[in-house]
Amino acid sequence: MKSYIKHAVGGLNTRLLCTAVVTALAAGHASSSYAGATFKIDDTKWISLGLGLRSSFQTTEGAAGSNSNKWSNDFNLDNTRLYVNGQIHKYLKVEFNTDCQTCSNGGELRVLDAIGKVEYNSMVNLWVGRMLVPGERREMNGPFYSGIYQTFGAGTPFEPADYNLTIQNNGTSAGSFGRDDGATIWGAAFSDRLQYAFGFFRGLRGGANVNDNIMYAQKVSYNFWQPEKNPGYYTSGTYYGKGGDILTVSGNNQYQSQGAGVAANPGNFRGTGVDVLMEKILPNNAVLTLEGDYKNYGISGGYSQAVRDSCPAGGLFSPGCGFAMFQGQAYDVSGMYLFPQKVGIGLIQPYLRYVNINPNGGSTSRNSYQTGINYVIDGHNAVVSLNYMYGDMATKGLVDYRSNVTGNSVSSLMLGFQWQI
Repeated sequence: MKSYIKHAVGGLNTRLLCTAVVTALAAGHASSSYAGATFKIDDTKWISLGLGLRSSFQTTEGAAGSNSNKWSNDFNLDNTRLYVNGQIHKYLKVEFNTDCQTCSNGGELRVLDAIGKVEYNSMVNLWVGRMLVPGERREMNGPFYSGIYQTFGAGTPFEPADYNLTIQNNGTSAGSFGRDDGATIWGAAFSDRLQYAFGFFRGLRGGANVNDNIMYAQKVSYNFWQPEKNPGYYTSGTYYGKGGDILTVSGNNQYQSQGAGVAANPGNFRGTGVDVLMEKILPNNAVLTLEGDYKNYGISGGYSQAVRDSCPAGGLFSPGCGFAMFQGQAYDVSGMYLFPQKVGIGLIQPYLRYVNINPNGGSTSRNSYQTGINYVIDGHNAVVSLNYMYGDMATKGLVDYRSNVTGNSVSSLMLGFQWQI
């Protein structure tokens, strides 16, 4: 029996996340993995197990200490995941996943997902526990099911549940790795073409959220061509042509009253996005994949740019600095081409990607240009990726949007390996 398991943003690398904390080094959000082994208990009860590993080498221009002429040399363990799925009744299932959430600092095995599932039919289902917050496609793809290895460390600003690596109650965390504690109602209609997910979560814990308001999250998608087939409300960044011709447009929104800022100057957070995936099998059996994401994030209320600017760079994750979510617009577009001819044991898939971030207030914009080649051995289960990136995200970061942030555009190379079973 095949068991599907999903997860999301992982492996944050210490450089990008504002010099002191961590950045999404290439692990991301939702992944659906085929369990390596299934143990049948009776006609309705079973347990499945799976494993996932992502490891990379990255070298970045001018990042070797104080010598700006040297390139850094970083070996990274981005994700080590254990997937456990089970069914206890025809309509009742459970999912438990772990990950090494602080891999760059030695590593700690932590709970990634812990979900109790009531799955009655394709139209209405309920998940409760710790799970992915419905959001943009990149989040729902996760690190293992995105087409690009560096999807987070070189991507658009984080959503609230990604902002901090660990779940804390001091006003600096609204979840971790895209997960939060809550409940999601999801399903599909019109021959599975219309897909939806509505969630309710804890969101920001403490700090600005003095009234203990909950986070609301929604995602609605429409499949114009072949309906995407994924576990729950998760998605994939590419199907390598195995899913037929895909054209899906999605909209998502997250909102939390007092979901940003500090207790003395709270702000109401709203994060809205639109994403598009097109995958077309060409007459020569090659596969063309185009993906685009747009974000528009706003914060209303007392939280202002002046409050954000008063926080020192090294203290962005301290309780006194609050929850400094991004405000502004961001774009992420990519194109991939999978050649139909095998080379050795795999297929060649070159790609191009561009990311642009335009924050409100006085903070400067930032850009990332990326090109790479994937060597696809067994779909999302075995991929080797080599990429080159140029831009100023590595120097300006993905969480620091104070007015005085500066940084040069630099080059970096990464070689990443992904295995799962």
